[in-house]
Amino acid sequence: MNSINRRSVLLAGLGAAGTGLLAACSDDASSSPSLLSPSGSQVARTEKKRSGTGRVHRLHLTAASGMLDLGGGTMAKSWAFSGQAPGKEIRISAGDTLAAELSNQLPGRTETSIHWHGIALRSDMDGVPPVTQTAVRAGSGFTYRFIADAPGTYFFHPHVGVQLDRGLYAPLIVEDPREPLPYDDEWVVVLDDWLDGVTGTPDEAFAELERGMGGMDMDGMDMDGMDMDGMDMSGSGMDGTASPSSSASSGDGMSMRFMLMGATSELLGGDAGDVRYPYHLVNGRVPTDPAVYTGKPGKRVRLRIINAGGDTAYRVALGGHRLTITHTDGFPVAHRQADALLIGMGERYDVLVTLGDGVFPLVALAEGKDGGGMALMRTGSGSAPRSTVRPAELDGLIVTASQLNAAEDVRLDAKKADQVHRIELTGSMARYDWAINGKRYDMADPTANPLLVEEGQRVRLDFVNSSDMWHPMHLHGHTYQLGSTGPRKDTTVVLPKKKVSVVFDADNPGQWMLHCHNAYHGEAGMMALVAYRA
Repeated sequence: MNSINRRSVLLAGLGAAGTGLLAACSDDASSSPSLLSPSGSQVARTEKKRSGTGRVHRLHLTAASGMLDLGGGTMAKSWAFSGQAPGKEIRISAGDTLAAELSNQLPGRTETSIHWHGIALRSDMDGVPPVTQTAVRAGSGFTYRFIADAPGTYFFHPHVGVQLDRGLYAPLIVEDPREPLPYDDEWVVVLDDWLDGVTGTPDEAFAELERGMGGMDMDGMDMDGMDMDGMDMSGSGMDGTASPSSSASSGDGMSMRFMLMGATSELLGGDAGDVRYPYHLVNGRVPTDPAVYTGKPGKRVRLRIINAGGDTAYRVALGGHRLTITHTDGFPVAHRQADALLIGMGERYDVLVTLGDGVFPLVALAEGKDGGGMALMRTGSGSAPRSTVRPAELDGLIVTASQLNAAEDVRLDAKKADQVHRIELTGSMARYDWAINGKRYDMADPTANPLLVEEGQRVRLDFVNSSDMWHPMHLHGHTYQLGSTGPRKDTTVVLPKKKVSVVFDADNPGQWMLHCHNAYHGEAGMMALVAYRA
């Protein structure tokens, strides 16, 4: 999540991409002598302790440009894995080894990588240039090999620039060989906000955002308090789509093709997002030509819902049904009934539904923005609802992670934290200077000012949001617990002016990123390095 332009000079001298890591595998000390190497012997020892089946799943992933069919005649020129978005689902069993060969066929000199979001894997396979590997250069490859020992719903995407906001993502499902949930079928549901190849590119969007409100002579103004009546700042129609040419202008005439103003949500504590998207997709399809799941009435179906978006939280409901929440971010929770879910970028939820008879809309409302995505669940005869349908469940009981509790068998033992880090989330739209503890992450010095932990410690992170924007905070390589009894997660929403405390056990040595999973906030600098002491 750091721009290709800022990376290029740094990575040019790091040797052939994909052929070597930043630190020697034979040494536990990284370039900073106090930090463990992502590829050192301590990392290797931890990997050997993982419970493995011995089975190896080999696959080839080609990252390349191409035309993607979003449905309804809508085509977008983008980047994707093996020509489709979302990419083909990977499904393995807990304890299996995944050996995924990435081939970078992206245009020009574009570098890329794969981050295995939510997986507690070995540090040198985490896919974060330049911390855990060199970026994979165009025309080169890299093989990711690791044991996935925790069952759950995960996904994978690049960790270079704002490539996450293209089509380079796909589900990764790790099945539990002793699955305790009784259900008849599964439906993997991937949500995404889409602009690439329609109104521009994510890199163009970031370049516009990076100028901040100051570039529009609005520095210091409270956008949430502005009177937006009569101004269509969303550019979206009632069907959740926008004209590719839709744009707005600031008072001084500066074009605003991408910046979204006036989008607010009470659930998100105010400002809902930064970016105007022409489409919101469910499983890669626009709502006017939706993806369809076909089942039978009375059957129990497990929905694995993934928010792969760049800047949008979704309020998700299935018309005519209640949801039983069973998992979040791969880990089980005490079951909770809900009419709808609020799911931030990078979060995943598993829910059970007992199917009714008919045709039902699965709606992902773009929270605080206009429009949303839709798919259909068909179990009988009947006509499909309109693409603008808004099921009553969207305004019913809406559940977030803060209302859930971890299942007893995955709840962390109560103990005092050995290490406490205050993670203050700072920045504003005015200067687009998103940061952690007031310091924007510096790719030219990636191991400077790390948050240090030691193996075996209980660590507490106190997220303190001093900004006026919500942030989904994601920790690599670990799951943390919200409070003393909350759910086990790797991504959690921190609302404006609020504090969220999480705890985790430092049991996976290496170097790990902690960042906002808003692709544009992370790229602007809201990142930090969590590093184990050597």
